[in-house]
Amino acid sequence: MRYEVEGEVWASGGPGGWCFLTLPQDLTEGLRAMRGPNVVAFGSMRIEATLGGTTWRTSLFPDTSRGAFLLPLKADVRRRERIAPGDRVQVALEVLL
Repeated sequence: MRYEVEGEVWASGGPGGWCFLTLPQDLTEGLRAMRGPNVVAFGSMRIEATLGGTTWRTSLFPDTSRGAFLLPLKADVRRRERIAPGDRVQVALEVLL
């Protein structure tokens, strides 16, 4: 299944400078309902993401404090697409079975 997500990039306060996109609540609930055997470590879910001209494979991670899945945005992707915390982005997500 393919989904389009739009949101604001944010940086975690922890070490390493990780940046994320929080998935909307309705999409998170739908993914939780369908993930079944697609769950891997820590309740994550394997996906392929496309932002601009960059496509990569990663996992969505559950964030219990937000009640949503988080999409990590690797430094390489942020450099290629010239995005920074606070930018609004649109990402296509494909769930990998």
